[in-house]
Order: sequence, then C-alpha cells, then structure tokens
Amino acid sequence: MTPEQTPTADHPFRPHPSARDAVPQFVLPLVVRIEKAAPPARTDALETAARAVLLMLADERSVGEGEWARAMREWQDARIRKVVRRARGAEWRRAEALPGITVVGASAQVRVYPPVPLDGWPKDLARLQVSGTDLDDPEPPSPAEPAAPVLWLNPDLGMSAGKTMAQAGHAAQLAWWALSETDRDAWRNAGFPLAVRTAAPPRWEALVTSGLPLVRDAGFTEIAPGSCTVVAEHPALR
Repeated sequence: MTPEQTPTADHPFRPHPSARDAVPQFVLPLVVRIEKAAPPARTDALETAARAVLLMLADERSVGEGEWARAMREWQDARIRKVVRRARGAEWRRAEALPGITVVGASAQVRVYPPVPLDGWPKDLARLQVSGTDLDDPEPPSPAEPAAPVLWLNPDLGMSAGKTMAQAGHAAQLAWWALSETDRDAWRNAGFPLAVRTAAPPRWEALVTSGLPLVRDAGFTEIAPGSCTVVAEHPALR
C-alpha cells in the first residue's frame, strides 16, 4: 500500500461495502489491563495498543509459514477489525495465558492475540467487557518528539479509550503498510517508538489532506461511518 490514502473501493477501512465484505470476517483482539486501584494513563494505553498491533504484524509467527500467518492473512484480506476489551485480576491472568504478545508501557499493559473469527472468540476473551475503558491522563501529554512517528487524533471526535486504542492501532497498521522494507526494519529495530496526540483543529485540517495514512472508520461502534479518526505521520512518509 502506498501513502496515498484516498480510499479505493476495496480499502480495508472504507465504510462502504466492498469485496472485503464477501470473505470470512476476522477480528484482532486486544485486551488492556485496567486494575481498579491503578488504571493506566490514557495516552500510554493508546500508545501501547498501537505498538502491540505493530509487534503482531512484525512477529515471525505472523508471516510466511508462521503459526499465526494464515489467520493474519485471512484477517487482512477482509475488513481490518480490532476490538479492545478490558481485564483485571484473575481475568487478566487467564487472558495472559492465551497465545499472544503482551506489551508493557509506562503504566499500561496490553495483550494482542492472533486474529479470530468474529463469532469465534476464545471464551476467556469473549467474557471480557468492551465497556468501562474510560481512562484519563494524570498530566497533559508532553509534546511529541519532532523525529517520532505520531498518530494524530481527530480533535472533534469523542471516543472511549477502547475505541481510540483500536483507531490508533489502525493508523499504526496503515503506516506499517505504507513504509518500505528498509523503513519497516528501522522502525522495528528501534522498538517501534511512537506518540499518540490530539491534533489542534488547524493542524488536523492540514493532516487530512496531506496524503499521509488516514483512518476512515467503518462506523460499527460509537461514531458515524466514514469519520476520519487518525492520521499517521511517520518521518519516512513526510
């Protein structure tokens, strides 16, 4: 995929029906650990979720003849869906026992799993709640480093932390697809540094028309179909 993000008829995030809807549908599950006494900071949770998606895409088990490769291919051939659920205590311990990758941020822990059919979630994940992912930042996030990849959020949309985590994951995935192999390797070798920040309104208007990877939500939950949610600004794509 090129950095051009004017959606084609078969774009994975296009809200209108396409050929991707005719194949079996899969979802990439993510679980965020939210303990009552020590919930993670919102921005850290968003950034950790985005890195989790990238680590799943780059994992050797997800490509070639890897054990997750078939599920990854089937998922990426269909709509690109991600669902974030929350867990705490024993729920988290059961979720962490399932095959996947746990990513640890400054305060957040997110586990990502290989894709599963829409109606085929493992029972220990299916019983987890989607709601209740409202998180806050104790302090305003510091400005992103100038050289860091930034996932810019639409300032006009109010989304739950769980929904925003999924959208940040979408943007990270679009950036990954848009990069050359050399730039992918450099990003992976650096540990997938990135920032998630809310764009100022004038900046958002410029970003949407910049040609950078842009997520248009399909509108399954919370927001209207076709809403522009996140722009991925990676230095290699500027």
